[in-house]
Amino acid sequence: MKRAIQIGVWAGAITLLALTSVPCPAADSAVLRNGFSIRHERRQVIGTITRLYMGGDESSFVDVPTVEIDHIEELPAEVAAEPVKDAPESAAKLQASAKKIAQPVDLNEVVNAASGTYRLDPDLVNSVIRAESSFNVHAVSPKGAQGLMQLMPKTASNLGVQNAFDPQANVEGGTRYLRELLERYDFDLVKALAAYNAGPQRVEQYGGVPPYYETKAYVARIVRDFNKKKLAANAAAKTASQPASQKATASKSSGTSSSTTKVQKSTPQTQAKASPAKASPAKPSE
Repeated sequence: MKRAIQIGVWAGAITLLALTSVPCPAADSAVLRNGFSIRHERRQVIGTITRLYMGGDESSFVDVPTVEIDHIEELPAEVAAEPVKDAPESAAKLQASAKKIAQPVDLNEVVNAASGTYRLDPDLVNSVIRAESSFNVHAVSPKGAQGLMQLMPKTASNLGVQNAFDPQANVEGGTRYLRELLERYDFDLVKALAAYNAGPQRVEQYGGVPPYYETKAYVARIVRDFNKKKLAANAAAKTASQPASQKATASKSSGTSSSTTKVQKSTPQTQAKASPAKASPAKPSE
């Protein structure tokens, strides 16, 4: 089933009651979540967007999703007095970037594309996303991990992800990182998942899954979800290949067969046994 995630709502019916204006006594800077800043003379909140005016007139402005603005900074008087250079060109570039982010994204297509690029099973990537963020594009952990695959800012920067809340960039970066961890641990999925959660240094320190309840539960949850998908897919494929008479007989059987998949270097998979996580020391702060 396809998941369509609407990242921002830019257009729609805008009534007079939804229109509020915030004047700026001097030039301000809107600092975005991705680290960029936009200098503007004044701003206006319109529904779910904030319109930043580059000059004193109404002709030069850029619309930014309000949720993407981290905070507003007041520029010093000497900086505010300087004219804004190339405002129309900058505004056009920002508008184009904003429109790209605002478009609906089919998560299945994003996951399939990233999985194909880094030769991973899409079901595995989806299981990681489910455990990390429950498919919440704007998820932020208490430690600062961001987006669908919960990338830490430093990790995102190393992977070239400029905006961790961009689903495509986040999934591409997270999938690449997972692939790197699998190669690092000779395609041992359990170790790779533990490193994704607790960090490679912890896996190497303990020679495997660290004795943290959070990490053990995390690995078990992903392995269980992934194996469930593989078993269901195998059962569906087997049923589809049977003649009609055999299908009727098989449907009466209550037995459950277990299958084991092997991690391969082209498309990592696993049927690792994940025992219930036992209580252990709390995970230290990174």
